Amino acid sequence: MSVTVTINGEARHLGGPVSVSALLIGMGLDPAKIAVERNHEVVPRSLYGDTTLAQGDKLEIVQFIGGGNEPAEKPFTIAGRTFRSRLIIGTGKYKTYALNAAALEASGAEIVTVAVRRVNLTDPTQEKLVDFIDPKKVTYLPNTAGCFTAEDAIRTLRLAREAGGWTLVKLEVLGDKKTLYPNMIETLRATELLLKEGFQVMVYCSDDPLMAKRLEELGACAIMPLAAPIGSGLGVQNPVGIRMIVEEAKVPVIVDAGVGTASDAAVAMELGCDGVLMNTAIAEAKDPVMMARAMRHAVEAGRLAYLAGRMAKKRYADPSSPLAGLI
Repeated sequence: MSVTVTINGEARHLGGPVSVSALLIGMGLDPAKIAVERNHEVVPRSLYGDTTLAQGDKLEIVQFIGGGNEPAEKPFTIAGRTFRSRLIIGTGKYKTYALNAAALEASGAEIVTVAVRRVNLTDPTQEKLVDFIDPKKVTYLPNTAGCFTAEDAIRTLRLAREAGGWTLVKLEVLGDKKTLYPNMIETLRATELLLKEGFQVMVYCSDDPLMAKRLEELGACAIMPLAAPIGSGLGVQNPVGIRMIVEEAKVPVIVDAGVGTASDAAVAMELGCDGVLMNTAIAEAKDPVMMARAMRHAVEAGRLAYLAGRMAKKRYADPSSPLAGLI
């Protein structure tokens, strides 16, 4: 005579009355590693063999798992291309290309920003970046550093595309030479024009959530708000604005400019940013290679901390162990 029972909310038809022990073994479960509740009463493990299931019994079978829900880690994908490293480094200000290449290796970065500059006609044999960092192994990201108008930026990136076939680019249009803040009016205009020409545009911008949203609506493939003025090393100055950008964005948010040391990179990642771009912080460190290694660990640690979810901040002390029962 068959018996119908409910196990963890699902009806199961058994061939006949069976013991809890026989049921668990038949299901491939180790009785020593689970707990069983029958009709809201816990069944002692010592009675599994003597407890026979009857028609209509309701069972809950549980086991220990890791506490909490581990958030799913989304891949770091830009314009359809996925990267393992969330750190992007620049190629300016290094004393030599060899030092730049060594720092790149230590950082683990897979993307480097490159500037477009005139060829040195007086010495065509001069060392070139491609001799030390192979664009076939590392993604070159042409940028428009030093451009102050949309026209200059577009012209620069057209040349970059012609030189290396690159369509994934970083746009920055600066407002003035003192602050190097982005001119957002020109930036928006350049973004729109570049997208019409088939470029995939990562955009350096202010830490204004409304401007960031507008860039995304235009079609930017990544939003790159500044942490602080370019080359300042001041770290994240507007965590509230950055967090708002992250919460609204459907494309990667990459903090760009102003990072000075590893803790700055970790803070940016703990805010939920998808990545960090830096140049001066590594290039002008006393030991660029060691700093590149530190930045690699900081970005990884910051990302893990963000995914883990920090504890709530409290106004007063909260002991880890209860104070009651002290001797």
